[in-house]
Amino acid sequence: MPDATVDPTLLTVAFIAAAALVAGWVDAVVGGGGLVQLPALLLGFPTASPAQILATNKFSSIFGTTTSAITYYRRVHPDLRTALPMAGVAFLGSVLGALIGLHIPKAAFNPIVLVCLVVVGAYTLLKPDLGRETALRWSGRKHQVAAMLIGFVIGVYDGALGPGTGSFLVFALVGLMGYAFLEASAKAKIANVATNLGALVVFAPGGYIMVKVGLVMAVGNLLGGYLGARTAVRFGSGFVRVVFIVVVSAFIVRISLQLLGVWP
Repeated sequence: MPDATVDPTLLTVAFIAAAALVAGWVDAVVGGGGLVQLPALLLGFPTASPAQILATNKFSSIFGTTTSAITYYRRVHPDLRTALPMAGVAFLGSVLGALIGLHIPKAAFNPIVLVCLVVVGAYTLLKPDLGRETALRWSGRKHQVAAMLIGFVIGVYDGALGPGTGSFLVFALVGLMGYAFLEASAKAKIANVATNLGALVVFAPGGYIMVKVGLVMAVGNLLGGYLGARTAVRFGSGFVRVVFIVVVSAFIVRISLQLLGVWP
């Protein structure tokens, strides 16, 4: 496969590294780092194929999500009895989604994603107490099954398209299962590592990853993920909720402009 990253300029390298740092921070706090990182890759490498862009994004993102997942685990101590089964089925869902994503137009998803984001954002704004404290709706087996269903469905989406996966995971854990935002972010990061890995299982053998670009962005993602997780833990669920609303709002604007043809 032709390498779309031949001799990138120093300015391009600096640009994508900075975008990866910001994306890593946003993704660690509340998810949605793809909102920053994917447009940066498209701007920096306009001749790259969609598969190369998606694969490189996954490759670099996994460094940030892994770093933030470890940081969250050390500081928040999420219950692995829920997080690990959810991550396991999320991995399988992502593999399936990536296989589907290689054969369908990505633009077909945008209207659906936009509607989902509007509903998610509006619901969060209209319920100011949502996610302040953990108040689980189910326990025991029902709780685990619900988490696994969430992991699988969002895993399929992440493999097929990806942007906003972390935000959807956080919202599902908060809005459907009753977690506080901080604990939801901790579990979401563990599942997000699995979805990134699942997509890479499909993309890597096909040679779609732009390795040099991915390694540069991986450094930014790693640092951003570490700083973002520490920031979220320090300031708590209230802070995560505010960032969540800001990121979802920005995502709505970005996809709306894309559908209107204003943003590539």
